[in-house]
Amino acid sequence: MSDGSDGSDGSDGSDGGGEKVWPHQELGRKLSNWGRWGEGDEIGTLNFVTPGKRVSAAQLVRTGKAFDLGMPFDKDGPFKGGGLRTNPIHVMTLLPSDTAKTADGLISADDMIITGLQSATQWDGLAHVGYGGMFYNGVPAGAVNNFVGASRNSFHKAVDRLISRGVLLDIARLKGVDRLADSYEITEADLLAAEERQGVRVESGDVVLLRTGSYRWFLEGDREHFLGNAPGPCLDTCQWLYDREVAALAIDNHSGEVWPSPVPGATIPFHQVVIRDMGLTLGEMFNLEELAADCEADGVWEFLFCAPGLKVTNSAGSPVTPIVLK
Repeated sequence: MSDGSDGSDGSDGSDGGGEKVWPHQELGRKLSNWGRWGEGDEIGTLNFVTPGKRVSAAQLVRTGKAFDLGMPFDKDGPFKGGGLRTNPIHVMTLLPSDTAKTADGLISADDMIITGLQSATQWDGLAHVGYGGMFYNGVPAGAVNNFVGASRNSFHKAVDRLISRGVLLDIARLKGVDRLADSYEITEADLLAAEERQGVRVESGDVVLLRTGSYRWFLEGDREHFLGNAPGPCLDTCQWLYDREVAALAIDNHSGEVWPSPVPGATIPFHQVVIRDMGLTLGEMFNLEELAADCEADGVWEFLFCAPGLKVTNSAGSPVTPIVLK
């Protein structure tokens, strides 16, 4: 029997059998929601958004003020050509000058876009990230293929659940800055402190909007900085998200988590835990600036959140124009 000096006790980061035990995947096993809503479930934590939850969320609308949290969907988006993602291409397919002459002088126009579904403000669906050959709820990697797309865990199954109570947690204002430092790791302690400062509590079925201030780089035209090292939540926040039964999380940065990863050698470990293991729909590149300023002014940090996205069959995610009503 080994005394452990050879690392067979897992002290080298392995499971004793030579396989590396990643800390985020170990955490994911602890926080797994697989089977919680049945073997066929494809929407994960959005199950927390119940009809009663939507009714109570609608009652939060008192002034009728509306806030658009979406990035412009056009050629001036954050991405450069040649990468995994490119900005949308907008093309006119019918111009008024092309309209056939009619007796009443009708003119008309049609257009189309060529785009990735995650090229602007977006939702990451449950077929977006996995590991170990599996997506959320035991869906094998082969269920996502060129023939049908995401045959399981498609984003389109989730669209009716993305209307709920929204709560903004402004971590930048908590720290007294207009934006957090690059690669700042948001912790559970930060989330709790933001709740206390703002006098609000996140409850089951809520959509949490997390402001880092990172979106200001995009607004100022510095796309390179916006797509660079980013502040965001780290693995320390996952237990809080699980315990509070958060339905979905939307962030104002490009990466959806702190970037680069603080876990050596890991690639988007926060995504792996919250999407693959917990089944949590994750939003990125939300513009929270105007909303945050208004919440700070009136002290109201809860609201009706509406962001269904596009009902693209068998999709791994969706562009979205989120709307908040207060």
